[in-house]
Amino acid sequence: MNYESKTEFLEIENNDKVLTIRLNRPKALNAFRPEMLDEIERLVRLASRDEATSVIVLEGAGRSFSAGVDLKVLQGIEPAGGKIGDLFDMPARRAYLAIRESRCPVIAKVHGACFTGALEIALHCDFIFTTIDTKFGDTHAKFGLRPTWGMGQTLSQAVGVRMAKELSFTARTFLGDEAERLGVANRAVADKTELDALVAKRAAQISENSSEAVGAMKELYGVAQAGMGMDEGLEKELELEYLEITDTSERLSNF
Repeated sequence: MNYESKTEFLEIENNDKVLTIRLNRPKALNAFRPEMLDEIERLVRLASRDEATSVIVLEGAGRSFSAGVDLKVLQGIEPAGGKIGDLFDMPARRAYLAIRESRCPVIAKVHGACFTGALEIALHCDFIFTTIDTKFGDTHAKFGLRPTWGMGQTLSQAVGVRMAKELSFTARTFLGDEAERLGVANRAVADKTELDALVAKRAAQISENSSEAVGAMKELYGVAQAGMGMDEGLEKELELEYLEITDTSERLSNF
């Protein structure tokens, strides 16, 4: 499938079953504009239907993953009740739902900075890999805003409610090594070179496995995140069918 971005603010690479979506506003620290979120949704859903794609990587060009929402876009808009409004909230919702619903695992490859809206989008991804000196933070409270892209759900699932409250109420900055300790990130490595190598390795490892089985497991882990009780979750796991998994016999014969 030929992937092309409809906006100059995203770059695309498609190699060896891995689709890389690169935020491309390096002079603005890759701050989100609504059209970027729209295009992330479109590309993620396209990749999810493409049998030749197994993994999606979301990263940032230049010095940063993303500084969050581009506040310049909000000039002239009066936030109501701490919400920045549908101009951003609707495309953001479509983007993070596409990430969560994607058959393909989505890796957030985070370096430099990852604040507020960017952290929300990263937390919707299946993994976050980062560097030890990357700066993270939830600054909603600092600016009189409340989360609308899922921070209250995803951060608390990642680190526990008590720690999530501390991070959000204080709006403090924390680094990648702490992000790993807390559970925000899967792993934090020394520098960008090591990050590139780690993400490439993990993406290749995933791509070697059955894409259909990985997609099924992603949905089943989604069941675990849906707040069901254990008994209900076990029943759901047993009843779901994945007839698209057709490579089992072949893979077992090669064991």
